[in-house]
Amino acid sequence: QVQLLESGGGSVQAGGSLRLSCTVSGYTASRKFMGWFRQIPGKEREGVAIIYSYSGTPYYADSVKGRFTISQDNAKNTVSLQMNSLKPEDTAMYYCAMRGSFYGAAFDARTYNYWGPGTQVTVSS
Repeated sequence: QVQLLESGGGSVQAGGSLRLSCTVSGYTASRKFMGWFRQIPGKEREGVAIIYSYSGTPYYADSVKGRFTISQDNAKNTVSLQMNSLKPEDTAMYYCAMRGSFYGAAFDARTYNYWGPGTQVTVSS
């Protein structure tokens, strides 16, 4: 019943910007973690940015701090990721993910129950 769908991926040159959005349907919990993971083929999936809906507290990977900004619209059950100053190493498939309130690391992919199909981000030099 729960569905996540990403949009906004594409190809840009280094230094450019993209904005990703994730729309969630069928989920009504008041407290949840929502945000973004990314994965390069052959490598482990890594957390990028997560936001706790109840408090608005964001969590960022060190590699994107100062460049990416996560935001939420709880009324619409959406999460967005503004990505600025993109680098070639940001190239990956980006996945929207969601979990209920959970005791554990925000970037532990094993704790997330819901995933979108992904959107590709490619950054060229």
